[in-house]
This record gives sequence, C-alpha cells and structure tokens, in this order.
Amino acid sequence: MILEPPPQRLPRLGEIVRALDRHSLSNGVAAFLVASTGPLVILLAVSIKGGLSHADISSWIFAGYGISGVFSILASVYYRMPMGMAWTIPGAVLLGTSLDHLSFAAVVGTYYVTAAVILVIGLTGLVRRMIDGLPLPIVMGMVAGVFLPIVLKIVTAFDDSAVIAGATLAAFLVLALLPSISRVISPVIGALMVGAATTVATGHFALTEPVAWRIADPILYKPEFSLQACLELVVPMAMTVLGIHNAQGFAISRVNGYRPPVNALTVACGVGSFVLGAFGSVSLCVTGPVNGVLNTSGRKERRYAGGIVFGLCLILFGLFAPMATQLALAMPAAFIGILGGLAMLPVLQGAFVSAFRGEFQLGALISFIVTISGIAPFNIGAAFWGLVFGFAASALLERKDFARAAEKRRAAAQAVAAD
Repeated sequence: MILEPPPQRLPRLGEIVRALDRHSLSNGVAAFLVASTGPLVILLAVSIKGGLSHADISSWIFAGYGISGVFSILASVYYRMPMGMAWTIPGAVLLGTSLDHLSFAAVVGTYYVTAAVILVIGLTGLVRRMIDGLPLPIVMGMVAGVFLPIVLKIVTAFDDSAVIAGATLAAFLVLALLPSISRVISPVIGALMVGAATTVATGHFALTEPVAWRIADPILYKPEFSLQACLELVVPMAMTVLGIHNAQGFAISRVNGYRPPVNALTVACGVGSFVLGAFGSVSLCVTGPVNGVLNTSGRKERRYAGGIVFGLCLILFGLFAPMATQLALAMPAAFIGILGGLAMLPVLQGAFVSAFRGEFQLGALISFIVTISGIAPFNIGAAFWGLVFGFAASALLERKDFARAAEKRRAAAQAVAAD
C-alpha cells in the first residue's frame, strides 16, 4: 500500500484533552515561536525586496501559516505523532533572486508545477525508498548543521542587546534549575515572558503605529506558466521540500521512536503546496526544527497534542496576519534570536548524539561540514548538498557500515515477519 494507514484508531476528544498536558502545551507554543519569528523575518525580507505589496505579503502569511496549521493538526491527529508542517524557508530564499526578473504570477505558476512534482513522487512511493536508503546519521549530521546557526544566536544575541539577552537567558536557567516551578511553567515559556517584559521595559519594543486589529484578506492568484520560471525554480523548490525540510522532519521523528508516514506526508505536501500556492505562498513541507521542539519532552503517546497546539497557533497567526506581522517586527533581534536558540538547544544536542554515536560517523561529519558551509550550487541549499557529499563519503570510505546497516534491516524485517 503506497499511502500508509494510521497505526491505530483516531483519538477521541477526551483522549486529546487528556494529552494536552504541560509538555504538549509548552512544546507546541515553543515550536510556534520558532516558526513565527525568524522565518517571518526572512519572508518579509524576500517579499519586500521582490516588490510585493502589503496585500501580497498578508496573503502569503495567511496561507503559509494558517493553512499549514490545518495540515499540521490533521497529520498529528491522524497518525498520533507530533507533526509540524509549514512553508519552506529555503524555497522563499530562492525567490530573492527571481522576483527581480519574474512576475509574481509566473512564480505562482512554478508553485503549481512544484506541487505536481512532489505529489507524483509521493504517490509512486519513490520518496520512501529514498528515505529508507539514506543512513540516519548522515541525515542527522545535516540536521545538526541546519540547527547550529539557530542555537548560536544564544551567544550573538548579547551583541544586539546584552540586557534583553541576559534577562531571557537568566529566566531560562532559573526555571531549568527549579523543577518544582518548571513543571508548571516550562523554561522556554518563562524565558519568553521575562524577555518580552524586559523588551517593553527597556523601550526596545519598536511599535511605530497603532496595532492593526483586523483579520487577513487573502488573495486568490491566477498563475502564469512560464518555461523560464519553471526551469529556474521548480527543481530547486522541490529539492528544498524533499531533500532538506522533509528529510529533517522524518529523521527527527525516527530518532524519537516514530515511523513517519513518508509517502502520505509527501502527498500531503504536494496537495498543500497547491493550496498554499493559490494564495501566493511557497510550498508546504515537514519542518525539522519544529518537529524537534515538539519532541523535546513529554510522554511519547501524548506528544501529538503538541502538534495540535502548534497548528492552532499557526491558524490564529495566519488569520490575524496583519496584526501578528506588526507585533513580530516590533520585537528586537536579540529577543527573537535567543528565544529561538534556547528552544532549539536540546534538539541540537540530540542531533549531535544521533549523528556521531555509531556508524557512518565520517559521512555524518561531511554532511555537517557541507551544510554549515552554506554553499548552494544550482540554487539548491547547502543542506541538500550535505546529504549528497555525506552519502558519497560513506559510500567510498565506510562501506562496512552499509553492510552492517543492511544486515540490521534484514534482521528487523525477519523479526516483523515472525510476529
């Protein structure tokens, strides 16, 4: 069967309510903060540089966040695992060099073609064979390379504002050292509250005009299909979804003991990319950083509720895109940077452990180094090339590890068949 069925029946409402414990709530909110701070700044920078209007930007945010929230909730509930889905950040960066010579209608046309490519790859089952054949340590080396710059902002935030960064970090450490309190308020949420209060108290909350209390007014775009635009954007865009974001998200789920429905989620990304593209947003993907945060703590069987919380936050963010954007941009870089870094810190730790504790260590190291280098030949992000060169290094110099991995897969298959 190409599309994976759910591992068990759908949870009842009472089960979902019971699963909404402090871990699910904290992880869901923290994951939302990771998705709605730094990525939003990138979205705004790309769209403004590309000459998009405020209405275009609002429509993109509505779809990229709001509709992604719906897909996150559906995936988390249906498969009973935390599954965060959102728009692809590298895909948005690609547009930075394209909107100066391509019309936005032509770019929207590439969204549709990219969605079709992703959908076909998911429906054929090709993507699962690709994921299963790629050693997990090499993927986690890439994941560590992607997450490290985020965590480094814990340090660089002190250059932007030592007061805000210091207060936020101090709150995080105090709560982490006081388990009796952190059982009620997680360190990340406490850091958020103290950091936000310090930002306002020190006059760094740069709100230059009254808050826009209105909901988003999305635009339904008519696409134009241009051969030049498709040749320039479709392959890199599809690779950012399949080879960068989805590979990260699936790896995080596997490390945490889940078997992600690779084919079904790839198909969901294809379908979702059609919907997001219609409203001007780049493609839908499974996000690595978000899924890392959603798996930070809590009982495994309850973590799916964190995906629900994350999705609800995204929906609200998308519905109130004008106000949410205004408030997010008013927060200083120091606060956004250190908060995202603190949320990602345990995720980075887990990525390093998974990458370098066993087999394929050289491939994992090469994957990490290439990813952190930031190279992007053919407009395809460094994370993809990290996987390519990491796999090549292991194929040449760690062939015994491939043999051992194949033996483990055969033993696992035989065990499943015996059951």
